[in-house]
Amino acid sequence: MQAMPDSNASGFSSDFNSSAMAPDAACPHSGHPSNPIIASLTMTLGILFNVVALIILIKAYTRFRRRSKATFLLFASSLVVTDLTGHVVPGGLVLRRYSMANMTTWDASTDPDSPCQFLGGCLVFFGLCPLFLGCAMAAERCLGVTKPLLHARLVSTARTKIALSMIWLLALCVALLPVFQLGDYTNQYPGTWCFIKVKDTNAKDLIFVMLFSGLAFGSLALAFICNTISGITLIRARLKNNSYSQRFSARSNDTEMVVQLVGIMVTSCICWSPLLVFSLMSATRSYSESHLSEEVACTYSKLMMTGVRMATCNQILDPWVYILLRRAVLRKIYRITKKQASFKGSTFRSIRWDVSYIRKSESLPGKKNSIRGSTGM
Repeated sequence: MQAMPDSNASGFSSDFNSSAMAPDAACPHSGHPSNPIIASLTMTLGILFNVVALIILIKAYTRFRRRSKATFLLFASSLVVTDLTGHVVPGGLVLRRYSMANMTTWDASTDPDSPCQFLGGCLVFFGLCPLFLGCAMAAERCLGVTKPLLHARLVSTARTKIALSMIWLLALCVALLPVFQLGDYTNQYPGTWCFIKVKDTNAKDLIFVMLFSGLAFGSLALAFICNTISGITLIRARLKNNSYSQRFSARSNDTEMVVQLVGIMVTSCICWSPLLVFSLMSATRSYSESHLSEEVACTYSKLMMTGVRMATCNQILDPWVYILLRRAVLRKIYRITKKQASFKGSTFRSIRWDVSYIRKSESLPGKKNSIRGSTGM
């Protein structure tokens, strides 16, 4: 008697088959990876953009060393340095795995080696650090906007450096949990990268995935709350009377920083949410079911590959958020837009004036007679 297929698995597969991420007929879990051009291009762009942003931040930090913005710039510089290191170290390991995988055939059942374990730990560490830093920056600005006197008393350069050390230490502790047998790193499709084990998971693997995703989502949620409070406070300050507005005239820097933080938060949400969601989906389903079909496992593998590519884009977009959302750049964009709008408006008004002038000239009887006389009629 032939065994009946699992209805849930078949339904899940049919849903994904109708999407763009559905597995094709040839979705092997063993084979050769694709060309490393995309990985090389992503790594190069990330390094270039982060170096440019770091130069701009260093120049700004020397100008605002003794102002309240210095703390924000120190956080932002640490974020860019973390993103830059997160491109160089894991990117080099990924390119090395590309070169090795093209000479040998990768098998999903192969036990991860030491470089694979190190790469998985790097992705977790350099994934959590930007999210933690974005959350800390949002909390610092929220305190500076809502309680400026308390912020001036509590926040200093020395304490900021201690906070940065604690953030990096926390992310490192999470990344090292597999060393203490809580979770594991394993090869991921198509064999060019390693990450948290999300297939054939046990209870420890599931806890590790939930911890990683929970910390990431928690950081994004806290950053959203802090940025919302800061934005509402700044809007209320703008709507107050003139004397109160003059008191808050120096907070134009706060507005610029909050706008940048909102941009960083939105970018992180868009880039990191797919990988976090796909990891939870894969680990939960793998833990609840004893064995996933090849088609479903292949679908999750492709989703994880898409998720990690989107997460990598976050390290490329973060420096551009700071570069483009500065006051100097926004003022130039505003002036250019205003000039274009005024030019279009003046052109439109001149065209309307010409049309109305022609109509009036044609309606004058003297004009008509002169035109008839000139034509001999």
